[in-house]
Amino acid sequence: MARKLKTMDGNTAAAHVSYAFTEVAGIYPITPSSPMADNVDQWAAQGRKNIFGTTVNVVEMQSEAGAAGTVHGSLAAGALTTTYTASQGLLLMIPNMYKLAGELMPCVFHVSARTVATHALNIFGDHSDVMACRQTGFAMLCESNPQEVMDLGAVAHLAAIKGRVPFLNFFDGFRTSHEIQKIAIWDNDDLADMVDMDAVEAFRKRSLNPERPVMRGSHENGDIFFQHREAANKYYDAIPGIVEEYMGKVNAKLGTNYQLFNYYGAPDADRVIVAMGSICDVAEEVIDYLNAHGEKVGLVKVRLYRPFRADKLLEAIPATATKIAVLDRTKEPGAQGDPLYLDVVTAFANAGRQATIIGGRYGLGSKDTPPSNVFAVYEELTKPQPKRQFTVGIVDDVTFTSLEEKPAPNTAAPGTIECKFWGLGGDGTVGANKNSIKIIGDHTDKYVQAYFQYDSKKTGGVTISHLRFGDEPIRAPYYINKADFVACHVPAYIVKGFPMVRDVKDGGVFLINCQWSDEELDHHMPAVAKRYIAEHNIQVYTINAIDLAIEIGMGKRTNTILQSAFFSLAKIMPEAEAIQYMKDAATHSYLKKGQDVVDMNHKAIDMGATAFHKFEIPASWATAEDKAQTEHLEGNAATVKMVKEIMEPVGRMDGDSLPVSAFANGHEDGTFCQGAAAYEKRGVAVNVPEWDSTKCIQCNQCSYVCPHATIRPFALTEEEAKNAPAQSKIVDIKAGKGKGVYKFALAVSPLDCMGCSVCVSTCPVKALTMVPQESQAAQQEVFNYMVAKVAPKADVEDTTTVKGSQFKQPLLEFSGSCAGCAETAYARLITQVCGERMFVSNATGCSSIWGGPAATSPYTVNKEGKGPAWANSLFEDNAEHGLGLYLGQKAIRERLADQTRKLIAIDYVDEGIAAAAQKWLDTMDDGVANGEAAKAYIAAMEGHKAQGDGCTCEACTLVREILKEKEYLNKKSVWIFGGDGWAYDIGYGGLDHVIASGEDVNIFVFDTEVYSNTGGQASKSSNIGQVAQFAAAGKTQPKKSLAEIAMQYGYVYVAQIAMGANPNQTLKAITEAESYHGPSLVIGYAPCEMHSIKGGMANCQVEMKKAVECGYWNLFRFNPALKAEGKNPFTLDSKAPAGGYQEFLMNEARYASLTRAFPERAKELFARNEEAAKERYEHLTRLVELYK
Repeated sequence: MARKLKTMDGNTAAAHVSYAFTEVAGIYPITPSSPMADNVDQWAAQGRKNIFGTTVNVVEMQSEAGAAGTVHGSLAAGALTTTYTASQGLLLMIPNMYKLAGELMPCVFHVSARTVATHALNIFGDHSDVMACRQTGFAMLCESNPQEVMDLGAVAHLAAIKGRVPFLNFFDGFRTSHEIQKIAIWDNDDLADMVDMDAVEAFRKRSLNPERPVMRGSHENGDIFFQHREAANKYYDAIPGIVEEYMGKVNAKLGTNYQLFNYYGAPDADRVIVAMGSICDVAEEVIDYLNAHGEKVGLVKVRLYRPFRADKLLEAIPATATKIAVLDRTKEPGAQGDPLYLDVVTAFANAGRQATIIGGRYGLGSKDTPPSNVFAVYEELTKPQPKRQFTVGIVDDVTFTSLEEKPAPNTAAPGTIECKFWGLGGDGTVGANKNSIKIIGDHTDKYVQAYFQYDSKKTGGVTISHLRFGDEPIRAPYYINKADFVACHVPAYIVKGFPMVRDVKDGGVFLINCQWSDEELDHHMPAVAKRYIAEHNIQVYTINAIDLAIEIGMGKRTNTILQSAFFSLAKIMPEAEAIQYMKDAATHSYLKKGQDVVDMNHKAIDMGATAFHKFEIPASWATAEDKAQTEHLEGNAATVKMVKEIMEPVGRMDGDSLPVSAFANGHEDGTFCQGAAAYEKRGVAVNVPEWDSTKCIQCNQCSYVCPHATIRPFALTEEEAKNAPAQSKIVDIKAGKGKGVYKFALAVSPLDCMGCSVCVSTCPVKALTMVPQESQAAQQEVFNYMVAKVAPKADVEDTTTVKGSQFKQPLLEFSGSCAGCAETAYARLITQVCGERMFVSNATGCSSIWGGPAATSPYTVNKEGKGPAWANSLFEDNAEHGLGLYLGQKAIRERLADQTRKLIAIDYVDEGIAAAAQKWLDTMDDGVANGEAAKAYIAAMEGHKAQGDGCTCEACTLVREILKEKEYLNKKSVWIFGGDGWAYDIGYGGLDHVIASGEDVNIFVFDTEVYSNTGGQASKSSNIGQVAQFAAAGKTQPKKSLAEIAMQYGYVYVAQIAMGANPNQTLKAITEAESYHGPSLVIGYAPCEMHSIKGGMANCQVEMKKAVECGYWNLFRFNPALKAEGKNPFTLDSKAPAGGYQEFLMNEARYASLTRAFPERAKELFARNEEAAKERYEHLTRLVELYK
């Protein structure tokens, strides 16, 4: 049977095959599974039909637990229902999975298997999530690559329908879910042909219906539950046979050979690996190589993992195999072995079959699994006494479980072309390469593969695209390390010495995007790279896509220019054809953003095709000498050690080389030092701000809005000014505090700046201008001096004015957030208000990704070593976790208060201590006042000679007990950070409970009106007509009024703010919330990359102002403390809408794109959106009167 070939990733393959069998999809976003549900939603919006002739009804729930409940209910009502999930999301579904299996519901959960967070969050792939489900009663079917996902995904649905057992259909997250290949796809007729329609009819007849009522889901006691549970055994006994039956039908149609356990390799193999997932494709390459060189090895691919048919496993393993290695992609601490290993050992033992069986762990958290992993396993099996339990792919120099790996030969199919692209998150490199692979896959006869590797940043992080093309099928689910073509799209990577050129094959091409002349390239290229280029005859080309993009009007988006250059240099297809296909792809990708964007991309394609320049390699490169490392890092010794040993290798994408010992001695539990981001100095901005001190009015607004704290004002003494670097720009303070006392400087860190230009658009007097980063290199020394050597000036610092707040040290700096990010500007400001005594409980999401990257924390400490203590628990439980932080320290402080009262009651206690103790007690709930009181109390106790000399009287003993926990004396400020997906949806129940508790915690919601971190899904914060994932045709329901829900309690401080609209109101709300003795909820409007604002995130703060002026977003504060003073607790800080509402909507592609896809629907929804905004403002004006 000939099927259409299409280029797609594993997620799309799963969505495609599942759509055919699905009537209802209950969904919730979680990386890396979200694209499956998004594809289903988009196809449904376009009217695509399933095999029953209907479109899928897609419903997004508030959490995965909610999605599972919806799936359960929908199935109970007789509709075939599917969901898509991963990791913690899958674990939230487990209670319902037991129910679904117990009730024999024929559904399929498609899972892009992902790591479950332990000591750290990891969004990448392994089997820890699916292995947690192996006793739920779900059948478990596994695939190794996108083609298998397409083929066997059908088997999961077909077998579930016929067998009445639900299926968990899984494949490796990212490695398979996001790997793009050219695959053959099903059409509905072929799938419908295999469905047991009698079983479908029987399923519908078993559904709940008042026309034929039954009860399902009763409660049972110990007398019958056990027997009843065993009654379902026959269904599980039948499932393997049913799966085999449908595999046979698929094989008959496709000519494949899918079995429950597939064997690959020598029929008389002496060594066999048993595994499942993407490593099977790697193993096949290695097997071909070893067997061609005279060895006898093989592989058993596990397809159906549950129910586990041991007899079929043993049938698949050659009788000659006496050494077996079982590979697990999960870790079960404390067990005799990991799950698949234990199943294989049990199968052999029960059958009385003899073999040496060892178990190995590999690939946790998407650790790459190159051929060297598999070579090492087969080599271990040659030993008389191989390790019974081992790890592969890492160096375990602590518990010594790891196998030694040696350089591996190239096992890829002959003629495979391999290309690698180093890009910057958000620069379009990944998107362009996805277009490239689809162009080549869909318009040539070549097989294709693409995979994308990322660091921990948001936009602005390192991305590496791995592309392969060939005339034979590609089985290489691992990183490219010897490429025909390597492109560096970011010149900073050359300066930083990233190991890019070592990946180029002899005679290969290395393309560098930079603004450098040949002489400047010679200056910047590291000596080790020069030698490699010369020794291996690398062909070096440069292209200045940076200036070309600016000239065309594309800003920082160099991707299209560089894509065009790639096609010209790589010559994978005729250039004229490539150009036309690129233009077609650009039209398809960017038309929703407007024809002008399409035209710019077409121009970029034409220019990029000829814009590169061949660099002639100087003879001197062959003998280039390494420069001595002179950099000396100053700071906390533990932080510096961590930076050198962990952060720096991770930062240059070389973290794979780190051994286990790098994480011993203090890091085992996931703990890292604060303040490491200051050592990164990524230098990724093309342009940075230059300060004109003659124009500046010293308002500090530029610092106030800076997302990355890279532009800061300083007040300097004469001595500090005199000692500053010669290139410093220092002037007198013009007005207000410090005038006549201090000098003023505005320092910029060019190597930390992300080049967003928000400061430039905010400056009221145009005292800042964006200039090339290199022109400001000398200012780095100035910034470093100001930060390190200029002392804080308490007399100019305050938290009541915008200007004064910015003289306070920000304790959030240089994060991995997107350029122009609003979230970090808010969070940074909060650290300036109370960072030195601040706990942060952070929901998983954007703010945890930019806020908590391993060994690279952007939260830092002040000159006393104090700063935010940051933690992430989960997505759904953040509010509860934050409350726990508060209650934990509160319990200790209350014990200290009891001890303090006892101390004061002792009649002979030192009067100074007693007075300080009483002052501390009196101010216990006042954050600012209690800080000074705690210092005085500690000083009084520590200064008392008798207790210091070891006096054992009751008072001195109490003093020593109190001093042991002196770090808890100062009133702490507990902040709970998260996005709208957390606060409005998955975490809402917890948030509601926490604010209802009345405890003194502060909640800040970064309201982007979309799930920013998982790809842009709609939340209950999304507004009418907004286009998002899971709302492809525009959201129909209005935004949830979270602020008003909280206000209903009457004792919760509530504020809605927008920094760019009213900086003073923002600061006032934050300080009021922090000082309020009770729960507070502050909701900050946060424009986001996902909004696709015209002009980009440079206009972030301006967009906030527009949103408030037109009435899209309202500013107000509800302060219950004012009621006690006889004042109105509700303050409406917004003025009446000034018009321009529709213009505001059309300025953002999240709205404007609907007018192109569904113009009539857009007109109706946008009108409803504006009407709702008018009603909302009128309602708020009535609240002013209501609360009087």
